[in-house]
Amino acid sequence: MPHVGLNAHLLSSQAGYRAAGIHNVIHRLLLHLPQVAPQGWRFSALVGREVRAEYPAVAVRRSRLNTEHPLQRILWEQAAQPWQLSEFDLLHATAFVSPVLALKPTVVTVYDLSFMRYPSYLPTARRLYLRLLTAWSCQRARRVTVISQSTADDLTALLGIPADKIDVTLLGYDRAQHYPRAAAEVAAFRAQKGLPDRFWLFVGTIEPRKNLPLLLDAYAALPRTERLPLLLGGGRGWGQAEVEAKIAEHGLAGDVRLIGFVPVADLPLWYNAAEVFVYPSVFEGFGLPVLEAMACGTPVLTSNVSSLPEVAQDVGLCLPPHDRAAWVEGLRRAFYDADWREQARARGLQAARRFTWEQTARDTLHSYQKALQAVPMRDR
Repeated sequence: MPHVGLNAHLLSSQAGYRAAGIHNVIHRLLLHLPQVAPQGWRFSALVGREVRAEYPAVAVRRSRLNTEHPLQRILWEQAAQPWQLSEFDLLHATAFVSPVLALKPTVVTVYDLSFMRYPSYLPTARRLYLRLLTAWSCQRARRVTVISQSTADDLTALLGIPADKIDVTLLGYDRAQHYPRAAAEVAAFRAQKGLPDRFWLFVGTIEPRKNLPLLLDAYAALPRTERLPLLLGGGRGWGQAEVEAKIAEHGLAGDVRLIGFVPVADLPLWYNAAEVFVYPSVFEGFGLPVLEAMACGTPVLTSNVSSLPEVAQDVGLCLPPHDRAAWVEGLRRAFYDADWREQARARGLQAARRFTWEQTARDTLHSYQKALQAVPMRDR
């Protein structure tokens, strides 16, 4: 039976923005793959020295390097990883890049092509590394998995990867955590955090592609009588200085609050406590916070580009990310229209149910099966 090795070096050992995003996807795969795989399949997770996590039915193998440091992770991926693959039937490169010297069949996961669509939003070294090695890894892989149809389309359009080589593995949410909480629990959380009864919430890494300056421009254009307190949660990214400058420019210090990184365990209560969740990102591979907010029964305002409409579907209010006037009107509607909020709440709860981590794992396993059955071009 197959033995699959997963490069899980983007698992994080500490709280912070690295413990979200790709970390969460890898974590959920390691939890659910053994549950959906046929009997006899084996899984091994290759992780960094600092990661202490253990997973049922998954062998965890730690590197001698602290691969939370990007350069050490790249060194491990390209120099050390190839020598650890001999016992595996398949390698899953869970984040963009496989080793150049890999002699085993590979499946590569690509989360988005922001480094090509919006190159100015990433540091130069990171952008060039991803551009070069993601293209090479996808071309050589037996299968490529993506987390939205939007990213699948980008892979074909920008990197020339055949559509029939790409498998869409939509993400899920934690149903044990993300659900509408009792009013008393939410009220107690508001009291504990000193939160107002009504506020708008954003959660995500504070970085340029989240488009927060546009949101702040739209927010500032509203009369104070037509806006709620705006709370911005997320780890400090390389775009936070611009956000802080925009708050100062508009004199919003009394209305807009940066609340920092939100621990995963607290996120469901933040979503539940908010009247509306706002997510103006210009580009997302999936947009998991939008799904989590919907699952908690929180109405959503988000952008109408990339993968976000795939998640919000027709239940949230999807707006052009660069149209300030549209966001002004969207925020105004969120403030006044109680009927819309109630409809968005009910429809969001219904739409969220189709996204599960179990299905993500099943779709990923199906990709493994197709990769193991594929015949390389040189063998045909």
